[in-house]
Amino acid sequence: MKTPICDFIRDYAKDNPVRFHMPGHKGESFLGCEPLDITEIDGADSLFEARGIIGDSEKNAGELFGADTFYSAGGSTLCIQAMLYLAVLRAKNSGMRPLVFAARNAHKAFVNAAALLDIDIKWLYGKGESYLSCGIDAKTLESELSAAEKKPAAVYLTSPDYLGNMADIGAMAGACHRFGVLLIVDNAHGAYLRFLPRSLHPIDLGADICCDSAHKTLPVLTGGAYLHISKKLPDFFKDNAKNAMALFGSTSPSYLILQSLDMANRYIDERRDEIAHFAEKAAALKSRLAAWGYELTGDEPFKITINAKKYGYYGSRLAHSLALKKVICEFADPDYVVLMLSPQLKDGAFEALENALLIPKKPEIDEKPPVFSPCRMVMTVRQAVFSPRETIPAPQCAGRVLAAANVSCPPAVPIVVCGEMIDQNAVRCFEYYGVRECSVVISSEP
Repeated sequence: MKTPICDFIRDYAKDNPVRFHMPGHKGESFLGCEPLDITEIDGADSLFEARGIIGDSEKNAGELFGADTFYSAGGSTLCIQAMLYLAVLRAKNSGMRPLVFAARNAHKAFVNAAALLDIDIKWLYGKGESYLSCGIDAKTLESELSAAEKKPAAVYLTSPDYLGNMADIGAMAGACHRFGVLLIVDNAHGAYLRFLPRSLHPIDLGADICCDSAHKTLPVLTGGAYLHISKKLPDFFKDNAKNAMALFGSTSPSYLILQSLDMANRYIDERRDEIAHFAEKAAALKSRLAAWGYELTGDEPFKITINAKKYGYYGSRLAHSLALKKVICEFADPDYVVLMLSPQLKDGAFEALENALLIPKKPEIDEKPPVFSPCRMVMTVRQAVFSPRETIPAPQCAGRVLAAANVSCPPAVPIVVCGEMIDQNAVRCFEYYGVRECSVVISSEP
């Protein structure tokens, strides 16, 4: 498969021109990548008006994913903003105030976008011991849609979630479409799902719009992502996709990231069998770990999530033990250790992980995480985000209204959402998960 962005920039760098254009490094190497780092010079196209080499490369990606595909150099965050903007635009064209039904384990990028776009949110709660998971099934979703006084513009799901749990996208899409509602999926962790022996990608399973963080599981630089729009949707969505992304995206997107996305097309086209083969190796690794006594959770193929307490360790302690052996996990909390896989792991990586995990099994730790319970919403997300605020220690937050998402990335899933009043149970959750302070609304009351 051709790589038009890479070819253009390599030819440009090879010609060694005098660069009277941005960036200021002028192609001189400080990190080593500068000769390939350009901006929108003549012939380089423009990400948000892509009619040349970027447009050609996006078409290549779309052919691979079976969708209308658009690049993001701002990660899935930009794609989430664009997806919600498209839902808002469609709702307002129909004379509706935008309302989105969203699974509660949404990334804080969703919450922030909802604040910027003034979206009303109805949170959907499902099964799951951790706040990072939200096991909603199609029957529950259909019941929520049937009982709704106002039809939402979209249903928003995160699948796979941070612990590797995957929603039944096909059934959820069926429920949404019976009510004429869009299904939007944050598939940030699952770009590779399209290229398994049987595609598990949301677009193939019936989702209308989704995002993939290419950099999470494909050989792409950090910040590279895709916005996918189903070809079954009216042209309205693809016709407005670039405007949606331009509304939030930088006018100086990284051409290094764009080259990385461009080259990923060739990798997928020529080496997709490698992805399928690696999935088999990953499944075999999981089976060996289970045989040793590790309890694994989640069904995402390229993620290993260890329920550490079942093996007698706190997740954060187990992750520290791995780090001492130079095995670095993606994320850990008191309960879980999350490891993300890809075919680009170097030779011996699985053996290194297995050796690091060959530690004595201890009696199960019976401590349960605090039971997550919804807090009362007292103002909209937008009202809270744009209110005067102060930062105070988390133990002092009971009775105050959260003003900003108070979790880092990873996992970037808010325990309490902006506009909700923090209760004592939330404070217990903050303590358990290591949240030390919160940004809360300054009350106007005397």
